Amino acid sequence: MAQPTYDARGIVLRKTKLGESDLILTLLVEDGSQVRAVAKGARKPASSFASRLELYSVSDVLLARGRSLDVVKEARLVESNERLRRDMEHAACAAPMVELLDRVTQMDLESPRLFALTCTALSSLGRVDASQAPLICAAHLLKTVSFAGLRPSLSICAGCACDVASAECGEVFVSYREGGVLCPNCASQVESQLVPGEVVAWSKALLCSTFSAIEDMEAGPSEAFAVLRFCQEWIYEHVGTRLKSLNFLFTCGLF
Repeated sequence: MAQPTYDARGIVLRKTKLGESDLILTLLVEDGSQVRAVAKGARKPASSFASRLELYSVSDVLLARGRSLDVVKEARLVESNERLRRDMEHAACAAPMVELLDRVTQMDLESPRLFALTCTALSSLGRVDASQAPLICAAHLLKTVSFAGLRPSLSICAGCACDVASAECGEVFVSYREGGVLCPNCASQVESQLVPGEVVAWSKALLCSTFSAIEDMEAGPSEAFAVLRFCQEWIYEHVGTRLKSLNFLFTCGLF
């Protein structure tokens, strides 16, 4: 009996070796859910899948439903995002983006904005110079956690909902556990820490700006890495993991 098939457009988040020549692909598909499928023979040099299902690529696939994993029958490349695999700096910044998506997306749990967000972010990352790549990565991480329902409060006190000033020259109380910035009164009652106001201001700017606008921002790696460290702590508190690829980005010495 023939297996039922369906079409999907997906972004390749992860590839895992299976047997001698197969791959298990983790895909983010258009409805924002995660699909895991086997691409048989994909590691063979002559395989038609080899260049169409690379990491970070966007592809249209024909999938056959299986008992535990679906099976890739056909694949057509839509966007290769080749630069994200070719250049070390861009690859290092793309890795945390897809690692977070792998963590926060699930099978049959739809979040359509995540797919469009990630397509735009990967394209933007491929356009910018290496010095701007960490900023695109930081923006995508912030937007991803927000679309996943984990948006940090960066202007309103997470305790009492009063306005919290984030002057770039000062410091702001932040509680990752409580959900974001705090006023001094609320900060005295819970575990919190002082974060430079500039970090909070940059986080707000990235969260509220389009990627085309972010590409024109005058910010270097130092500002981006400060936001990325904020993201790492936020993800650890609310997702329950420290992204290994983000730790690599902090220590690789590429920037």
